[in-house]
Amino acid sequence: MPTCVLRITAPDQPGLVAAVANFVADHGGNIIHADQHHDESTGRFFQRVQFDLDGFPLARHEIGPAFAPVADKFGMAVEVRFCDEVPRVAVLASKAPHCLAELLSDWRAGEVQADIRMIVSNVPDHADLAAFYGIPYHSLPVTPETKADQEAQLLALLEADHIELVVLARYMQILSPTIVDRFPNRIINIHHSFLPAFAGARPYFQAHERGVKLIGVTAHYVTAELDQGPIIEQDVARVSHRENVKELTRRGADLEKIVLARALRYHLEHRVVVSGNKTVVFA
Repeated sequence: MPTCVLRITAPDQPGLVAAVANFVADHGGNIIHADQHHDESTGRFFQRVQFDLDGFPLARHEIGPAFAPVADKFGMAVEVRFCDEVPRVAVLASKAPHCLAELLSDWRAGEVQADIRMIVSNVPDHADLAAFYGIPYHSLPVTPETKADQEAQLLALLEADHIELVVLARYMQILSPTIVDRFPNRIINIHHSFLPAFAGARPYFQAHERGVKLIGVTAHYVTAELDQGPIIEQDVARVSHRENVKELTRRGADLEKIVLARALRYHLEHRVVVSGNKTVVFA
């Protein structure tokens, strides 16, 4: 069933919810999901409204302009999305295969509503996996001396195939602002640490050294500041002093697969609203 999603941010004030509901009702539409959040610290209001397009009298391109008077009256920032949209996606990976393999399995099972156009890696290791799923594979080796040239090749691939979303499935290379700026809030990374703790390299080694009792992972949007982008999803597992670094890494890898899948699904279903360096996730 085709549906439309309105993602709304506005100064909180009386009449907001009624105005949105009346807009849909006045056009004979039926709201099937509605969720909202009031941020007390900023006075901002966030809302996600999903309504049925079956029999809705406005064409898709007419919905935004028709809603504009309501948005203007309440000072709303509005995004209009459609749940049958299938974005063109590139998946980037390095040596660790677990997140890539899980993502591709979910995609084949129909649980990831995306058009995966390519897999790009700085190693050749995943060519057979890509071939099994029938996805073009690009191996772009990189060294400190070739970093700029490798990124130029990567950007050329993304732009040539009109990629809309980039998923970093344990891609262990730092993306330059040149690429990050081309995809604002459209690069999702899975970080093998419960950010902001233990950022950077070897987080499980750091965790083991500190004797932590919880390990965690973080999915976030990529920004120019390393590992500081808006957080989409996180999860943790309880551990003990009996587990060594290898065991922590294995347990963390299981979390990484789950959390990346959740974050990607939230993004694809238009459930994430970015507000500054935070997100509101209507999960």
